[in-house]
Amino acid sequence: MAFLGVNIDHVATLRQVRLATYPSIIEAAALCERAGAYGITVHLREDRRHIQDADVYALRKSIVGKLNLEMAANSDVIAVALDVRPDEICMVPERREELTTEGGLDVAGQLRDLKPVVAELAGVGAMVSMFIDPEAEQVDAAAAVGAACVELHTGAYALHEGDARQRELERLRDAAERAHAAGLRVNAGHGLTLENVAAILSVPHLHTLNIGHSIVCHALYVGLEQAVNAMLVKCCNEHAVDL
Repeated sequence: MAFLGVNIDHVATLRQVRLATYPSIIEAAALCERAGAYGITVHLREDRRHIQDADVYALRKSIVGKLNLEMAANSDVIAVALDVRPDEICMVPERREELTTEGGLDVAGQLRDLKPVVAELAGVGAMVSMFIDPEAEQVDAAAAVGAACVELHTGAYALHEGDARQRELERLRDAAERAHAAGLRVNAGHGLTLENVAAILSVPHLHTLNIGHSIVCHALYVGLEQAVNAMLVKCCNEHAVDL
């Protein structure tokens, strides 16, 4: 069984919609850890659309488990990472206009640029990972660039169904075997839900699954009734329900 890293970016998304002080990233991380999460993942994007620099610093001080920082090779984000010293750093591609990360990082096409960045980040004690599509070329490049880990992009698997999904699963298995043989730790994530995650556990050598959006969305359903009732108790007690 793999460990679970919980990405709490979209807790910050809710906060940033109104530039409010809530919901609290720190409280969200604490709840995830209390539930058994191995680590907390946040993506400090260049445009700071959800997670802010202050969030990363605060999480570094507050969480008990592993802090995994997702980031592109952007100079000001690199500076934050070097100062914060997260336990793990996952290098990802990033485009300003995208809604979410749309594919794996082309490590093979950026070897020369990425190698010194990986060395610098590893130099402050972070385990550096490459977020890649399950392709042999990218696995080999991740090893060549000096990464200690790969996170296999499961987005294509999540989007497909039937035979196409099975083919994507086979690609993930093959990439995991190749990464393990190269001495890389194997993580995976993107687009995973309660409905599609079970088959991913057949991918060999999995260490951590990083999952966020679907967990935050599911939390609305499992907690919304309690949240409404709590407000009813405060403002219109006669309508509250004994839960």
